[in-house]
Amino acid sequence: MAQAARARTQADGGQPDRSGPRPRLSRLSRRLSGPAGLPGLPGLARLGGGSAPHGSPDPRVPGGPHAADDPHAAHGPHAGYGPPTAYGPPAAGSAAGSSAAGRRGRWGRWGRDARGRSTWRRGLVPALLAAATAVLLVLHAEVPNRVGNLGSLLETFLPWLGLALPVLLVWGLLRRSALALAVLLLPVLLWADLFGGLLSDRSAAGGDLTVLSHNVNAQNADPAATARDIVASHADVVALEELTATALPVYERALAAAYPYRAVRGTVALWSRYPVTGTRAVDIKIGWVRALRTEVRTPRGPLAVYVAHLPSVRVKFDAGFTADQRDNSAEALGEAIADERLGRVVLLGDLNGTMNDRSLANITSQMRSAQGAAGDGMGFSWPASFPLARIDQIMTKGVTPVSSWVLPATGSDHLPVAARVRL
Repeated sequence: MAQAARARTQADGGQPDRSGPRPRLSRLSRRLSGPAGLPGLPGLARLGGGSAPHGSPDPRVPGGPHAADDPHAAHGPHAGYGPPTAYGPPAAGSAAGSSAAGRRGRWGRWGRDARGRSTWRRGLVPALLAAATAVLLVLHAEVPNRVGNLGSLLETFLPWLGLALPVLLVWGLLRRSALALAVLLLPVLLWADLFGGLLSDRSAAGGDLTVLSHNVNAQNADPAATARDIVASHADVVALEELTATALPVYERALAAAYPYRAVRGTVALWSRYPVTGTRAVDIKIGWVRALRTEVRTPRGPLAVYVAHLPSVRVKFDAGFTADQRDNSAEALGEAIADERLGRVVLLGDLNGTMNDRSLANITSQMRSAQGAAGDGMGFSWPASFPLARIDQIMTKGVTPVSSWVLPATGSDHLPVAARVRL
């Protein structure tokens, strides 16, 4: 049989006969060799017909004539057991390469993501939230008050909707969503139109009179210190709200030297450097006195001054934003101001509502906010520890606000607010 094999080899031109069961042996040898090689079976993968002809030395075999020239030639007890190891990044078709490409497709570029969605078809959730924010900014007056006064609650804290905008911006960028970023432009422009101007300093120099309003807090543990802070403000007219029977004498003694004229009605009072006359209580429909009207004789003529403390509002889980009594009082106060015979009017007080609150429309429709017209920033006044809303107001009618500001905290849970006006 050996002679027959040699004869076939010579008949084929000296090439070994590779017909028969050789391919099966080749597949088996490849399985046995594997990427790591098998000890004791060196070069088995080449039994099925490797690149080197029989009798030719394989340069990858340890100790062969070209072993020293092969950078991948292994040395040691397992030398030659398998193909050389490939180093470097995974091939594009490998599993690791496909995973990295998928991550780049989803987060690293603005084209289609791993699921085949374009930049205009992903980021639907942040786009919807941006659209909802825009709707609230435009139609906040349409949110009904029938259920828990939700409309007034929204309007009280309406500027804080702006906090959603940077969050939605980051979300849209992370999702590489042109859709989310395009929709986000709408609430950004709306918020800037409503409140952007309040971020700047609108104050000016000059003015004829400085007025101050402060809810001193019935629980104030040190009214004397609060009174000293008020004197240090150098205001010409001071309105205080939430006075108690025990604290009132303290304020009267502490303020007497700087403010020789005063008017007190119920739990509100006014101190002035100039004479006051025509003082009377204003009925705001709550059963006791929390508002007054007086006339201050300034060097530039008479000025009607109203001091008011509207009923408090509460946020309750079972009843929502309870503000019915406050709303009725605001209506009554607005009617009193509308009936005022003097053309120059200033309103000072804790109204327990912001200028955006529709429930104060009977007042805000005829008066101008000093903070909105001539303030520096939002002018939030409550709570004093972390102000979230401006519910302490200075409003004018027939008088021009020149500047408006918030004073440092006293012993109260409200911050004092002040303004300078031109008569």
